[in-house]
Amino acid sequence: MTDCPYSYDPDELLLPYQRCWMEDKSQLKIAEKSRRTGLTWAEAADAVLTASAQRAAGGTNHYYVGSSKEMAIEFIEAAAMWARAFDRAASAIEEEVLKDDDKDILTFNIRFASGFKIQALSSRPSNLRGRQGNVTIDEAGHHDRLAEVLKAAMALTMWGARVRLISTHNGVDNLFNELIKDSRAGKKRYSVHRVTLDDACEMGLYRRICQIQGKEWTQADEERWKEDLLSDTATREDALEEYYCVPKQGGGAYLSRALIEASMRDAPVIRFEGSEDFNGWPDHLREAEIRDWCDENLKPLLAELNPDLPHAFGEDFGRSGDLTIIAPLEVGQDLFRRTPFLVELRNVPFRQQEQVLNYIVDRLPRMLGGALDARGNGQYLAEQATYRYGASRVEAVMLSQGWYLENMPPFKAAFEDGEIEIPRDLDVLDDLRALQVIRGVPKLPDIKTGDKRNRHGDAAIALALAFYASRKDGIEIAPFEPAPRRADLPTSGGLW
Repeated sequence: MTDCPYSYDPDELLLPYQRCWMEDKSQLKIAEKSRRTGLTWAEAADAVLTASAQRAAGGTNHYYVGSSKEMAIEFIEAAAMWARAFDRAASAIEEEVLKDDDKDILTFNIRFASGFKIQALSSRPSNLRGRQGNVTIDEAGHHDRLAEVLKAAMALTMWGARVRLISTHNGVDNLFNELIKDSRAGKKRYSVHRVTLDDACEMGLYRRICQIQGKEWTQADEERWKEDLLSDTATREDALEEYYCVPKQGGGAYLSRALIEASMRDAPVIRFEGSEDFNGWPDHLREAEIRDWCDENLKPLLAELNPDLPHAFGEDFGRSGDLTIIAPLEVGQDLFRRTPFLVELRNVPFRQQEQVLNYIVDRLPRMLGGALDARGNGQYLAEQATYRYGASRVEAVMLSQGWYLENMPPFKAAFEDGEIEIPRDLDVLDDLRALQVIRGVPKLPDIKTGDKRNRHGDAAIALALAFYASRKDGIEIAPFEPAPRRADLPTSGGLW
């Protein structure tokens, strides 16, 4: 799970990801999770804290909608346990029969001295009509009528109620999965939490199981326990769906060839490859050679950029094995993103890579900002760029699973919605097609890509970083002007 600041503490009741879930007060939130990680248990604690509070302190009713009677009873029993743990005055568990048009419905309640209650309802959509309070829809991906239940729950948000969806996945075409994809793409406003089996174990799940069972924890036992869980499922696809948040049929290429080619337009990819001879030249000769190359190949392209439109850039770093790709991106008045050109550097010394990057960025009209790959040796170039253009506008990005998970869906949505334009180039196509869904995370595989196996999806990362930079809040940076040399300053009437 990304962005959870806590670490496992055997003296804490809640595991880190449970605390982060409870502390997220978003009006709409979703948890895609591995089985039996205890998020529903944490949700019961949150329900007790809310239902037992006075109205002035944010108290309200809490309605739990599970997919079975057994789930309803389990949630209410967990809530009763938390009420005792928190010392919140509450009634015993009550059974209540709701009259409906064609059948009576049994519900389970806990009432609090605040006047509010926790009520576990069946998945019948009409159960939520006419009520007010927060709603938890548990195992949402497995509800037969999720759309109708969600429609009824959303009406409660008009008066400030919160809605939470918690579930393992149930297929790539399930509404639950669609809501997550749309939320990550920025089309819906759900806050999305993701807890795989590995995430949960890293934050102490198996340690807590050993603690409760009175067993000594070892890393070897934990690994064996996970292996048994995975091997006991019927198929590999089932294991990934149940424990790694990968909906069935959700693996494979992230962007289809048709989707990529539909966004391609005629735009140049300017390439420079260093040689053993060139890389051995003295610094001043390499600098002069690259300056001439930039003047000849990049200056005309930069002069054609629309001075009235803002621009951003992304950069993926490589030195000897991989490529460095620099991707400027124009942001239109209609928010359409256009890539005017790409620059591809292979086997080029650090100083000359910095020289090319600065040549481009210094000349980008209305420069909004940029994002650079800061992994490994890329940290040097990213660091120098933040010094030159300001860390508030240029970001050194440590690409991680969390970054991919959060930022690849909006990037993909731009292709799906026809809101991005990229160069028509075979290598660019291959780089974008290299993006894969790996254990539910869209990213590049560790292997080399391209027909000659001499790339690593470099253009895909540069474009994704440029798109990311173009979406960040910021203000334009004035064109870069170097400070004058001491020799050029006046010699009288001043400090010099």
